[in-house]
Amino acid sequence: MKVLISTDIEGIAGVFHAEQTRAGNGEYEAARRWMTLEANAAIEGAFAGGATDVWVNDSHGGFRNLLPDLLDPRAQVVLGKPRTLGMMAGLEYGAALVFMIGYHAKAQTRGILAHTINSFAFARVAFNGVELGEAGVYGALAEEYGARVALLSGDDVFAEETAPRFPGARFVVTKTATGQASGVTRSPASMREALLAAARDVVRQHVEAGRAPTATRAEPRSIDCELRVQTSGLADLFCQWPTLTRVDGVTLRFSAASAEHAVRMLNCLSAMSFMLR
Repeated sequence: MKVLISTDIEGIAGVFHAEQTRAGNGEYEAARRWMTLEANAAIEGAFAGGATDVWVNDSHGGFRNLLPDLLDPRAQVVLGKPRTLGMMAGLEYGAALVFMIGYHAKAQTRGILAHTINSFAFARVAFNGVELGEAGVYGALAEEYGARVALLSGDDVFAEETAPRFPGARFVVTKTATGQASGVTRSPASMREALLAAARDVVRQHVEAGRAPTATRAEPRSIDCELRVQTSGLADLFCQWPTLTRVDGVTLRFSAASAEHAVRMLNCLSAMSFMLR
């Protein structure tokens, strides 16, 4: 059983403020260590449950946050950008199960540090009329590669909005949001214990059920993406791309042949937005 663990930072226990997510300060150094140790707990649990191979994808910011020397040496680490599959890089190695660790709620919600892909640029992302956060967007990509999203962790707002998208998946709540930058958190040590146990149980259940140890890619389906951006200036910029259609001052649409192509387009637009910062 091959497992891909995609690890973000905003949903990690103890993380509440944007300063903790940005390199160059002591608070970030503490948060990236908590992120690494939560990933490590998921790795350990996956192997204890019967995983044969585990990849850990660093899925925050510049994708260079995890501390590889602290991770279980049995796992392989996916670092750096740009990369075609973004937060799901590693799927190409045949992962059957995906864990989303430290994820957060979608943009414009009360979740802690909530956003979708790029907080500066994107206010709303919808695939075929359904608004999605990062878990939904990248979950569609995982499913296209034949993988099952089996375990997720993040705050209570994230869990509530995401659970209907992945019926049967296991959720571990790291903290309870009382605002965009406030709430009540589990301790990092308690969170690691919970993740280890959940990862072990999830993998064991799938192994005992006799599911395929590697994924089989599904037939891609087309995606109509509606994107609401934060300012009309961003819409001006993005509509330089000939395949985008402008709906109004801040709303754009484009069609993609697959979830992978939709993700790649969104990541290209996110990169373009840096010229207006």
